[in-house]
Amino acid sequence: MVTLLSIIIAHAQPFFILIVLLLMDLTTQIIWLFLLAIPIACVAWTVTHEEIFREPREYCKRCSETAKTLFKRKLFYVFTCEYCFSFYVTAFFLFITRYQLLLEGWRGYLIAEFALMWVANMYMSLFFLIRTNIKKEGTHAKVVEKELQENS
Repeated sequence: MVTLLSIIIAHAQPFFILIVLLLMDLTTQIIWLFLLAIPIACVAWTVTHEEIFREPREYCKRCSETAKTLFKRKLFYVFTCEYCFSFYVTAFFLFITRYQLLLEGWRGYLIAEFALMWVANMYMSLFFLIRTNIKKEGTHAKVVEKELQENS
């Protein structure tokens, strides 16, 4: 049953989005940009690199290499590439948050999509560098410890 309230809400949604955009000044938009990129990077990195998704990722990798059609190869490849996957994760987060950057409407969503992807990929790159350095230092410490044990 359609109520008067549901009709008003349905027609008022664009008005409320405009109010949110007017209230969200540039500083707030920039803060949202850097904060919203964190969960995007987290989801994209977890699915494409972490152990918990290893089996589905390996299946997708095999399918991306052996599928007969180009469409299937590219479809499965998305789940093995953090950059590719971050595009869809960003689109999902834009859909649920309605975040727009600089402009309103489709142009604001388009700018937000690419800006969020760029920041999220910078976060993932930094995480990879830090993680690699930690592993390198850990491996170096084990080698030094082993040498000390052999010398004593």
